[in-house]
Amino acid sequence: MQHSDQTKRRLKTIEGQIRGIQRMLEDGVYCIDIVRQVQAAQAALGKVSQMVLEEHMHSCMVSAIRGDDPDERERVLSEIAEVYAAATKN
Repeated sequence: MQHSDQTKRRLKTIEGQIRGIQRMLEDGVYCIDIVRQVQAAQAALGKVSQMVLEEHMHSCMVSAIRGDDPDERERVLSEIAEVYAAATKN
């Protein structure tokens, strides 16, 4: 599956954020400032996860639902349920 250019760009941005956090740690930057940057990177990763899941739902999942293979349909639906369960796990 091909992922959108927007998703790839976001990951490159996050990669830069992570490198920035590493530099902040090396430079002894104030801890709360580092925590804020980590939180920003986590939020950005959450957005990428959402984008990839949406891409999956509009391609792989739609193909499975429209397809003739009930096992494939069940597999894809189970995957979505597993991802949702993992995301909402406390």
